[in-house]
Amino acid sequence: MRLQTCSAVLPSRRKAVRMVLSVVGFPLLAAACTTTSLPPPQIVKTPAVDPLAAERYAALDNERFSIPAVSLEDLKPAYMRQLVDYPTREQPGTIVVDPEARFLYLVQEGGKALRYGVGVGKEGLEFTGTARVERKAQWPRWTPTPDMIRREPGRYAKWAGGMAGGASNPLGARALYLFKNGKDTLYRIHGTNEPWTIGEAVSSGCIRMMNQDVIDLYNRVAGGSRVVVL
Repeated sequence: MRLQTCSAVLPSRRKAVRMVLSVVGFPLLAAACTTTSLPPPQIVKTPAVDPLAAERYAALDNERFSIPAVSLEDLKPAYMRQLVDYPTREQPGTIVVDPEARFLYLVQEGGKALRYGVGVGKEGLEFTGTARVERKAQWPRWTPTPDMIRREPGRYAKWAGGMAGGASNPLGARALYLFKNGKDTLYRIHGTNEPWTIGEAVSSGCIRMMNQDVIDLYNRVAGGSRVVVL
């Protein structure tokens, strides 16, 4: 006996089939209606950069060497230059560096300070204590220290005689030289051509700033100013 196709099913039988399908399919439809869909993925929003604040980090073409703008991707709002409340016993004009928080404060009158984001030295390479700014330089020459050459000769030995100031110089556009008891500590507050490192512990002990920030600081700080590194 040949099996009949669906089109050959008698009307009464077709009605029965439809009833069975409707009964069987009801729980499936009900289940589909009550299935919980996965929640949409959460989008973590990065704090927006204030356009007016971002203008402080525009390109500078009035320098001996051109300074490019800091890209919005590299600008971290917390580390951008800003005036903040900063009660302290230090006198106005004092520089206070907080390596753990990655901030440099230039103490102002009235319990305020100009706060800058900085990059700091790797663990074990940092300077701590008090010092004085005994020298200031624009587009400074850079010479790696003997310790740097000893640690990484392949990277630093070729610059043992020094590197002239310029756009590719790791000291950036400005440098403040820290002295203690009249002796050079070999630590500097300086600019950087790697703005994405601000907020990180990556240097060989020095305190690095975005070039636009170190120029601003350089113009505000007098020679002999006190520096406190916490």
